[in-house]
Amino acid sequence: MRSLDLTPLLRSSVGFENLNRLVDFATRPDIADSAYPPYNIEKTGEDAYRITMAVAGFSQDDLDIVVKENTLTIRAKSNEEDGDRTFLHRGIAKRAFERRFQLADTIRIVGANFENGLLNVELVREVPEHKKERRIEISGASAAPTIEAAA
Repeated sequence: MRSLDLTPLLRSSVGFENLNRLVDFATRPDIADSAYPPYNIEKTGEDAYRITMAVAGFSQDDLDIVVKENTLTIRAKSNEEDGDRTFLHRGIAKRAFERRFQLADTIRIVGANFENGLLNVELVREVPEHKKERRIEISGASAAPTIEAAA
């Protein structure tokens, strides 16, 4: 009997564990090339996350970050202008890519920066006021209201 390993599904989600969406996302054909580029998802605070993607060889102008509905898409276009260079070994893959991350409704992108070949995308969970925990006051038993009759 085979066991179901959900680890690959949880690598591309931030802020929720909605199994139906994750299974749908995992069965898409564009998931096959999920090893490039390498990335980390880390929790940096109680309601803060960071996606760090290794994008060696790309400049800031080559990268494009778009959020539409609940999907964060990071794209890079490749400007392969080797000119007259001859490579004996080419280990730095500089091919175009598109990486998608499913986001929960409460996740908001607060910024992105590019430094030393790493792209960092900062995210924060913002829970709406009506979904936050709140304390309800319990009123004590008071005297029954008095009803006065008209004379």
